[in-house]
Amino acid sequence: MNQHWEHHAQLTVDEQGIATLRMVNAGSLNILSTPVIKALRAALAEVAQRDEVRVVVLRGDGDKAFVAGADIKEMANLTKTSAATFIDGLRQLCDDVRHLRVPVIARIPGWCLGGGLEFALACDLRIGSDQARLGMPEVKVGIPSIIHAALLPRIVGQARTNWLLLTGEILDAGESLEYGLLNRVVPAEALDTEIDRVAKLMAGFGPVALAQQKRLLREWEQEPLETSILNGVKEFAQAFDTGEPQRYMGEFVEAQKQKSR
Repeated sequence: MNQHWEHHAQLTVDEQGIATLRMVNAGSLNILSTPVIKALRAALAEVAQRDEVRVVVLRGDGDKAFVAGADIKEMANLTKTSAATFIDGLRQLCDDVRHLRVPVIARIPGWCLGGGLEFALACDLRIGSDQARLGMPEVKVGIPSIIHAALLPRIVGQARTNWLLLTGEILDAGESLEYGLLNRVVPAEALDTEIDRVAKLMAGFGPVALAQQKRLLREWEQEPLETSILNGVKEFAQAFDTGEPQRYMGEFVEAQKQKSR
């Protein structure tokens, strides 16, 4: 592991290609300061270079929070120039996750606020415990919610986005699931079991097809519907150059034959 980022990021990869990236030494609530942001970006750059990685689980240290926000102590001393530098670093971190070739699961056991929720929104799946609390309270500290908060209208709709960003109110786990901020909610004691199940499920899929699907999901966020549909025809055909459809479909057909005997 590289010494320049391991103080704030711990990366492990198991035999199935499931990588766990854990924020460490960022306080009990896993606050995103500039050093933490830089460390996570460096760790994600390493993940991107490791072909054996199939899925990434992104988590904080402990169960109080995923990330309770960006570092208010640091932000309180920013100038206009340094503020732009700080927030652009967080933007790049979120984009690193969004455009990583493999799916990323956010583990959300407790607080997930502000910049932490933006970080979670950049992930492909968000699995939370019944103790999770999500919100965008930036207006309460004198700043607007920006960068990846722009994903919110696509995820939860405009009316719910208006409520979240203008009131700064915090949602409990059930409300977050209803809104679509969380994909799944489980009891706190079952959180790691469920994340492990979903990670193993995706790790068992063909890696090329999974990467294709994630890339298409990103493209669909920007392209007109008709363009996405037509491009999908090309992507489907190209998948058969990888050998994965032949393998996985062949295994499915053979399994069905065995069942029918």
